[in-house]
Amino acid sequence: MKPKRKHGVTATRTAGTGLKELVKSGGLAVDLASAFDASPNPYVLLTPDLRIAGVNQAYLDITNSTRAAIVGQPLFAAFDSGPGEEAPENVRQVRASLERARDERRRDHLALVKFSMPRIDEQGRERFEDRYWSATHTPILDDDGEVIFLLQHTTDITELQRLRERSAPAGNVSAIDAILGGAVLGRAEEVQQANLRLESERNRLLEMFMQAPGFVAVLSGPDHVFQMHNAAYAQLIGHRQITGKTIREALPEVAGQGFFELVDSVFATGEAYEGRASEIQLQRTPDGPLETVYLNFIYQPIRDSSGGVAGIFVQGHDVTETVISTERQKLMIDELNHRVKNTLATVQSIAMQTARSHGDPRTFAEGFQARLLALSHTHDLLTRSHWEGADLGDILQHETEAHGSSRVSANGPRVALAPAAALSMGMIFHELATNAAKYGALSSPDGRVLVDWSVADQTRPRLALVWREIDGPPVVAPPDRKGFGSRLIERNVRHDLAGDVELDYASGGLTATFSIPLDREQGT
Repeated sequence: MKPKRKHGVTATRTAGTGLKELVKSGGLAVDLASAFDASPNPYVLLTPDLRIAGVNQAYLDITNSTRAAIVGQPLFAAFDSGPGEEAPENVRQVRASLERARDERRRDHLALVKFSMPRIDEQGRERFEDRYWSATHTPILDDDGEVIFLLQHTTDITELQRLRERSAPAGNVSAIDAILGGAVLGRAEEVQQANLRLESERNRLLEMFMQAPGFVAVLSGPDHVFQMHNAAYAQLIGHRQITGKTIREALPEVAGQGFFELVDSVFATGEAYEGRASEIQLQRTPDGPLETVYLNFIYQPIRDSSGGVAGIFVQGHDVTETVISTERQKLMIDELNHRVKNTLATVQSIAMQTARSHGDPRTFAEGFQARLLALSHTHDLLTRSHWEGADLGDILQHETEAHGSSRVSANGPRVALAPAAALSMGMIFHELATNAAKYGALSSPDGRVLVDWSVADQTRPRLALVWREIDGPPVVAPPDRKGFGSRLIERNVRHDLAGDVELDYASGGLTATFSIPLDREQGT
């Protein structure tokens, strides 16, 4: 390892700093610190962020460095692997081993790593010498199980490696090679390379795990502690911190919904469980309200080497949008069936009432067709709005435009009508316009129709509408009997719209006054 010479760098520790300064003085602590400093084996003590916290004299000797120059420095700022193409890879191997020991809280070994060391030659010039090392990295934990230091123990095996190379130049393992441990070194190197390949595969699998489009989590033990979970799972539960927590601690809002009991059952029986479009209440944002979510998921038991259940593998997909779309589609189909039945009933009623008023087949056909067209006009309006409703003024225009836009004056605000109310008002306007064209204002060239409406009482809105015919032929006398048109108007207003209507046949022309509630649920 090469100590980097940096001008102006102030060491965070003074010369003489060793393990003694990291432990309490007196008694056994001092004895252990003295043993550390006096050990012939090189040791370096690192903080979890890989800064040098202390070294013993053997480490200083083998690295040709001083405490003042390296203590307090990041390990890989104080040392590198010298020049050469292999240097970055050598540094990476040492760093990876240290990080494994720290993150997994277990001892990690490097059987063989090449690390060049600076040496001063006879001419006083600095040259790099290739050295081979075997290293062990041990995490030191506090009472809470957290890593507070990493202890690196290195053994210089350069001479053994060189003797091995000299004894078997062609790559064959000789007797002396085996006696000196060269074969052991070779096997250790092969194991290390195999471990590196396994680590690479593990990292690739972990990356696939974390990037899976569905949510994935691993629960450990009978209390179901979250060991790991991917980004999709984090998004599902509102990115809360759950690693290391039991499922009941991490997701308290799920209590009472049956899912904890399912996980318990899978762990106890070893039998997987699959859920389809299962409804669950989850808190999707911090301190947010519970939201209804639908999930397809599977709880799969994870077995240990003896066949016992060690944990649960959770995998699934959020299918909320699919479930909602399916429910919406079913609702629309049910509503369509309902509307078709209502429309057929309306057509049947129109046919029967028209037949009673028209003995002649020809006139029956004309009247029946006209009323069906009126019904279809309103259907067209509702279809454009996906059957969410229609505007009162648009309905009036559609039902009277055949008589000329200048002859029917409309005056009123936009009023949104529910589908059922829109169909009823379409039929009413059609009957009024047909009656005006036959007998009233629209039957003469100068006659006109004035339609005014307003909405009163916004807390319980009510539509007030007046149809008034002027400048038409005078009304000699009110009709002595109600025709089909009058009966249809009254039936639609009173039965379907729960409103009131008054028909006044004054001499100047018909005036129809309507009062209809707008807050009534008109689903039929």
